[in-house]
Amino acid sequence: MGKKSAVYIAIAILTVALLMLMQYNKPKEINWFPSYVMQHKIPYGTYVLNEVMAHFFSGRIEQIRIPPFEFLTTNSDVEGTYFFVNDRIQFGETELNTLLDWTAEGNNLFMAAGSFEEQLLDTLHIEIGSLYAGFGQEGVQFHKLVHPMLKQDSPYPFDKDSYAAYFESLDTLNSKVLGAVEIPSVNDSTQTARFNVIKQKFGKGEIILSLFPKAFTNYFILKEGNKDYTAGLLSYLNGSQTIYMDNHHKAGKAVFTSPMHIFLSTKELKWAYYIVLIGTLFYVIFEGKRKQRAIPLVRPLKNRTLTFTRTIADMYFEKGEQRQIAEHKIAYFLEYLRSRFYLDTQNRDEGFYANLASRSNHSVEEVKELFNFIEKLKVRMEINDTELKKLNTSIEKFKAKTNGRK
Repeated sequence: MGKKSAVYIAIAILTVALLMLMQYNKPKEINWFPSYVMQHKIPYGTYVLNEVMAHFFSGRIEQIRIPPFEFLTTNSDVEGTYFFVNDRIQFGETELNTLLDWTAEGNNLFMAAGSFEEQLLDTLHIEIGSLYAGFGQEGVQFHKLVHPMLKQDSPYPFDKDSYAAYFESLDTLNSKVLGAVEIPSVNDSTQTARFNVIKQKFGKGEIILSLFPKAFTNYFILKEGNKDYTAGLLSYLNGSQTIYMDNHHKAGKAVFTSPMHIFLSTKELKWAYYIVLIGTLFYVIFEGKRKQRAIPLVRPLKNRTLTFTRTIADMYFEKGEQRQIAEHKIAYFLEYLRSRFYLDTQNRDEGFYANLASRSNHSVEEVKELFNFIEKLKVRMEINDTELKKLNTSIEKFKAKTNGRK
């Protein structure tokens, strides 16, 4: 790795470390998710509510973590108040009928949600509408309790929603208003208050409906004097009976099943986990890449043609077969002339000699001298070593001069 590459890598590592440090020291963002879970201490959790109720209704609070249908069918003798609070409550036909039958027997049902299912609204003969802040206006709601003993001079503000649900129509013969909400309009400083908390008789029991579930969240209760509003609504509960707190119909999770939640929910463990991931990435890039196995050196096969030729020649020479060697030399020479100069070596006349001389950089006399010697050896029955060496020397000189060498 070159010096320039090392500098670039160092800059990259330093940049990542700086970004991680900035992110680590960044203020933790507030989680505004409306979970309504009793263990959650986030703004829209209900940890404070459950702590307050456990204090004021000591020994009367029972936390229910199973569906209401299952709880009521397996515990048919329970009596008291079933308390629900969530952003939206949808029971389903069978579960809702079970709850209503249980309420009609003389029990109480307290439900705080932003909306309810149509079957419940039809059963109680009520309809829901919505109030919205004017365009460009701040979404501030003002809530108040209508009971004379619970009224106060100024309403309770809530500044996190630009709309509020209210009961557009209700059964005036059986319903009693407990709370109202108003949102400033565009043309006036206030808007007519609309009812958003009611109590209604149902058989031998009572149903309390609130369209402002955030009144029971940590954020609302702990903000200035808003706790009095929540306490006023809770005062309608029968403290002499058991209050069954629902923990099933919740937007958030009470228990996280993923083990990664332990790491990601704690700042120190989360960043330790990120550092391990980044370190692993750097290892894969710089050290963990596959190292190529050494390629063995494959030597090319040696050309054994010359060695073979010498071996064969030595065999002929040792046996005294100079004539056979001469015949092979002459045959190879003639093949050389045919393949090199494209000449017919069968008819060696004057034209052949002149043509070969002009192509091979020889004189006609030199060419004739070589071929006369070749013809002389071809008719000889015996050839001695001197004549064989002369033949070889003459052929090699011819080839050398042909290639431009002397």
